[in-house]
Amino acid sequence: MSVRAALANNPLNRVLAKRNDLHILRKLWHMGSGSACLFVYYQTGEVTQLWGWAILAVAVGGFSVDILRQRSEKLNALVIGLMGPFMRASERNGFTGFPFYALGVSIALLVFEPRIALLSVMFLVFSDPISSFFGILYGKDKIMPNKSLQGAIACFFTCYLITLFYGMSYGAGGSELLWFAILGGVVGALGEMMSAFNIDDNLTIPVVAGSGLTVLNYLLNVL
Repeated sequence: MSVRAALANNPLNRVLAKRNDLHILRKLWHMGSGSACLFVYYQTGEVTQLWGWAILAVAVGGFSVDILRQRSEKLNALVIGLMGPFMRASERNGFTGFPFYALGVSIALLVFEPRIALLSVMFLVFSDPISSFFGILYGKDKIMPNKSLQGAIACFFTCYLITLFYGMSYGAGGSELLWFAILGGVVGALGEMMSAFNIDDNLTIPVVAGSGLTVLNYLLNVL
């Protein structure tokens, strides 16, 4: 094999998506894998603490692989060869979003009351990719580094609608649910915007949203 052919076949030379690329496949993976986990969670009896510890173990495994592949070109090539379509260029030699995703979910499940935890995880699963989609396509009005007004509005409405229907599924209604949904949209958007401070939004969304929703639920007693 020629040197040129060897370089062409090396997964490390794969062109990965940039942060400002639309990257539809990553967004579908984000929502699809999260939805599948939520489905399995509900089908297995909603054992929140058990799931929390299991997903925390997955997060530790993910961080371990990312650390090891930064020290092993062969392992890095294997990971990029398998997961390249879902990765960003910034993740080639650094941490991927996956272990932060698992860590955020595990913290939510272990720290917050189950109904609040699941709602904050739903924020992560759906609002993050939707806000990114609208921010990249229509985000012309920047309010923070890498954050646009359009993306923040999309995040707010996604979290608002999720909260509204989630509350209705538990029999909630009236002005309490409406305010809970509106303010839930606000805390969800704030959690997503905090990633502007170089903190992975896979971690900030469930943690910030879960904290805010806990306070809101204490005041409004919706869930």
